[in-house]
Amino acid sequence: QVQLVESGGGLVQAGGSLRLSCAASGSIFSINTMGWYRQAPGKQRDLVATITSGGNTNYADSVKGRFTISRDNAKNTVYLQMNSLKPEDTAVYYCNAPLVVTPKGFLEVWGQGTLVTVSS
Repeated sequence: QVQLVESGGGLVQAGGSLRLSCAASGSIFSINTMGWYRQAPGKQRDLVATITSGGNTNYADSVKGRFTISRDNAKNTVYLQMNSLKPEDTAVYYCNAPLVVTPKGFLEVWGQGTLVTVSS
């Protein structure tokens, strides 16, 4: 079974920084796109950023210039560096891999989520 395990969430003051990590484990042939989503209380889950295995990135307008997504393909790990955090960034952050190629076929996998709280 393939799993995504996030780490790095926590409580930070506005203007501060956090770095999230997400490591994929299991029987994996390849993962093309990996990404981060977030869900604030009472709101829908929204895209934060994605990155392909070739390094192409995409960001939500609300985080452009403040967040940076990167990945280590050899480790099947994706990172999210979050700078200049704002209270409105408070949410549960989820790692996602929409197409994981495994010996048994194709899977979409979500992590369990990590809470980021930004205090004002």
